[in-house]
Amino acid sequence: MASSFSSIRVFLCFSLLSFAFASNFYQDFDITWGDGRAKILNNGELLTLSLDKTSGSGFQSKNQYLFGKIDMQIKLVPGNSAGTVTAYYLSSQGPTHDEIDFEFLGNLSGDPYTLHTNVFAQGKGNREQQFHLWFDPTKDFHTYSILWNPKHIIFSVDGIPIRDFKNAESRGVAFPKNQPMRIYSSLWDAEDWATRGGLIKTDWTKAPFVASYRNFNANACVWSSGASRCGSSTTTSTTNGGASNQGWFNQELDVMSQRRLRWVQKNYMIYNYCTDFKRFPQGLPAECRMR
Repeated sequence: MASSFSSIRVFLCFSLLSFAFASNFYQDFDITWGDGRAKILNNGELLTLSLDKTSGSGFQSKNQYLFGKIDMQIKLVPGNSAGTVTAYYLSSQGPTHDEIDFEFLGNLSGDPYTLHTNVFAQGKGNREQQFHLWFDPTKDFHTYSILWNPKHIIFSVDGIPIRDFKNAESRGVAFPKNQPMRIYSSLWDAEDWATRGGLIKTDWTKAPFVASYRNFNANACVWSSGASRCGSSTTTSTTNGGASNQGWFNQELDVMSQRRLRWVQKNYMIYNYCTDFKRFPQGLPAECRMR
């Protein structure tokens, strides 16, 4: 029954006509907390989050999505950002929630940020991979993307894939595919663990800490009234609707993208749960054994 329902939702996603429209942060997001520390600026083209000793701030998408390609340009907190976390993720609700995470862990001036990724399915996470970046993410905006379709969750930075979490349901591994998710982002204090396991604390003399966002784009199946429909929302003027926009639904990494992925993982990955034998003495998780 569940399988049939999933098939119906996929059919609806492609059957209903999609409409394209210009949008901005006012149209696509709600500021959810921070008591004025989050701001939408430049007629909706820019959003900033700030953190001080009293509070951080955050926002969430108005829409929920069931599959999509989500892009956001982010400029991270500059200077001494130790103890801060800028989180950007998709999540459903409830104890058996699904979640797809980018988290940027701050560091001392001159040291690299740690880009932390994770995938939750049916409330189970513990699938962390961490990276350093090949550029300074505080100097300019860079594009952080999540491509989520029924077979893959691909994390990319400036179009370069850094992680491909594949559907391993055939091995008994849950995969996020039935629960719609919103986009969330927040800037908050995590000095008890974020930087070198909490050894380096937040320097509040550097506050307020500010992260900036622009050029949100979602080619995605929007969830509405218990069903899914495919559409496009973009900060550029228009995007053609229909099947031409939905190549992401069946997308996987081509040969060149696989090479780029291997390059990133060889040179910039600093932690991979799939190689942490001490953490999993009884054997690595089933998805780690996929070829």
